[in-house]
Amino acid sequence: MKTEITAYGKVNLALDVLYKREDGYHEIKTIMQQIDLSDQLLISEGKDGVSISCDNDLVPLDRSNLAYRAWEEISKLTGTKVGLRIRIEKRIPVAAGLAGGSTNGAAVIKALNGMWDLRLTMQEMMGIGLKIGADLPFCIMGGTALAEGIGERLTPLKPLAGIPMLIANPGIQISTPYAYSRLKLTDKRIDMDKLKSCIENRELHCIAKNLSNVMEDAIISENPVIGQIKEFMMSNGALGALMSGSGASVFGIFEDPEKLHFAYEKMKDQVPFVFETGTI
Repeated sequence: MKTEITAYGKVNLALDVLYKREDGYHEIKTIMQQIDLSDQLLISEGKDGVSISCDNDLVPLDRSNLAYRAWEEISKLTGTKVGLRIRIEKRIPVAAGLAGGSTNGAAVIKALNGMWDLRLTMQEMMGIGLKIGADLPFCIMGGTALAEGIGERLTPLKPLAGIPMLIANPGIQISTPYAYSRLKLTDKRIDMDKLKSCIENRELHCIAKNLSNVMEDAIISENPVIGQIKEFMMSNGALGALMSGSGASVFGIFEDPEKLHFAYEKMKDQVPFVFETGTI
């Protein structure tokens, strides 16, 4: 038995970090948006354990891969000893603030739910995902959502599909724990309600104006190329641009697909990873 599944990435339209919790995690408030930039996973049953292969050498093939952890959690739940062979065709850059690892783990949970006829609800799958990582519940749910807590408390927002988006990554890998270690917490808060209102009314200029990420300053100060990519997008037709998550990817929101393609053509030979995509 085998199946193929598409694993979509995400961007953070806004990301605020409120405080560090007693359990070591950070309390956050963020608006996440699923995007049409994806990996492809081919999943088939094997004899025992998990064997992962990938066309990107930066992707771990052992238990540190969240796809492996997803199989472990499903196996514990079902008591099955059936192994898996997972082939990942990687398009989402690694450690890039786009949930590339999380979405692979989420895809395995969803795939096994179908392959093994587990009949898990969306909420049950999200609960399993949370045991593996904070971004997995959103990757399972998709769409547009306000995320609170460590990212696990999700409130669906009005869908924001079909917005043209340019994504660029300078080839710098930034781990989430490292990004948090560089962050200086303040009392200044992002106006999430304003952005939610912009999304509710699908006011593209309003959304672009209210993009915000508290991690940007610390990460850009150490990696100026991220700021340069933002400036390039803004000077080439983007309504707004922002670093996603802990970086180093930058996304730009465009109103005009032709302007987006023009910016893509100018950028593709200068930046290691550039993608024409959109919200879904």
